[in-house]
Amino acid sequence: MKILNSLILAMILFGPACLAQREVIDKVVATIGGELVLLSEVEEQHALMEAQSGVLPDDARCNIMDQLMASKLLVNQAKLDSIEISEEEVEAQLDARIERILSFMNNDVSQFETYYGQTINEVKSQFREDLKSQILADRMRGQVMAGVTVTPSEVKQFFNSIPLDSLPYFNSEVEVGEIVYKPEVNKEERQKTIEKLESIRQRILAGEDFAELASKYSEDGSARAGGDLGWAKRGKYVPEFEAAAFKLEKEEISPVVESEFGFHLLQMLERRGNSIHVRHILIKPELTDADLEKAKAHLDTVRHLLVTDSITFSQAVKRYSNEDVQSYNNDGRLVNPATGNTFFEIGDLDPDIYFTIDTMEIGGISAPFEFRDQVGDIYYRLVMLQSRTSPHKANLKLDYSKIQKAAIESKKSDFIAQWIKDKVDATYINIDPMYNACPVLEKWKEKDIRP
Repeated sequence: MKILNSLILAMILFGPACLAQREVIDKVVATIGGELVLLSEVEEQHALMEAQSGVLPDDARCNIMDQLMASKLLVNQAKLDSIEISEEEVEAQLDARIERILSFMNNDVSQFETYYGQTINEVKSQFREDLKSQILADRMRGQVMAGVTVTPSEVKQFFNSIPLDSLPYFNSEVEVGEIVYKPEVNKEERQKTIEKLESIRQRILAGEDFAELASKYSEDGSARAGGDLGWAKRGKYVPEFEAAAFKLEKEEISPVVESEFGFHLLQMLERRGNSIHVRHILIKPELTDADLEKAKAHLDTVRHLLVTDSITFSQAVKRYSNEDVQSYNNDGRLVNPATGNTFFEIGDLDPDIYFTIDTMEIGGISAPFEFRDQVGDIYYRLVMLQSRTSPHKANLKLDYSKIQKAAIESKKSDFIAQWIKDKVDATYINIDPMYNACPVLEKWKEKDIRP
């Protein structure tokens, strides 16, 4: 099951083309302007859906074909409108997807290469054009629907159009605020880290291989690639790192550089104008128990100010919370990544927050507690329970933001459908007769072949 899940994830991340190893006798099954739909694309999407959902309805291939044709129409129009996608953007997304797959495979490069039957660079080369088309389609879709909004009256009209017996039932939800503080490393540990990197730097200058030392000592994901960070344009890296990188000549080794992530050694591999290709060694100073206690005491002081009404929660966020966390610019409110709003069902919360607020009254402030971010760095936070709703049937008073979002999505769906209809009438389209029995494709072949 674990292997199956990793394969499904790989297919989701790179799209159906990752099933290209399947032996599908290929042919063009549709032409949309200058874009082609291949039989292999339809069959691979079908295989992906089967892997995810099991038995599919009889018209699954018809619906897949409809979706593929819509995507190809968007790509065709994007090219006609001269929408440009930079090579750096494509490379960045390729790298990010590779990273996500590898992380799911426990960073086992051999497992990755066994599944794909290719090296990482070969996989990237294979999917580069497919990803570029996907980005083009997304960019075009975004432009088409950029101006779609709904007024309060449209939201109300949308809500009133839902039959009473079809209104969703919402579980209890909460809104949570947080103040986050990152413990500071003491001077002794900082100096130990600097000295360690200075020692590594001298070994490199004496002839040892940078990549081998990066693989051994670097404390980030680039270690498995010898510290190689790939190509990046100016503006990608944090200021301290970038300033040091752009000062380097080819093959030059930087002095020790401090950033919010820790301490680095950099080596310039290549440079093309505003794009650089560097590798680095990252070492993070260790936090001591005393550092952690100091951070906890700091937030205890902030909590005392809050519970004695000496400061509002919003003011405390601006004065004391870490500026790099998402909640900082939202008055401390957490945003639910699944919905985009500030409401969480209890089961959607991180367990440490759930157990902290479980018995809390609205307006209550927790004691500080430790947590780790996605890369494993230690932080402390205190949380405030800002609201709690009871289970209820959807209504405009309590659920306006959710209903507004649904209304916008409905309007976008109607808008893109009309856009497709308009473009179909002005685009050369030809569909293979093997799909003649698909009612959903009738809108694409109203005139069969357009001149």
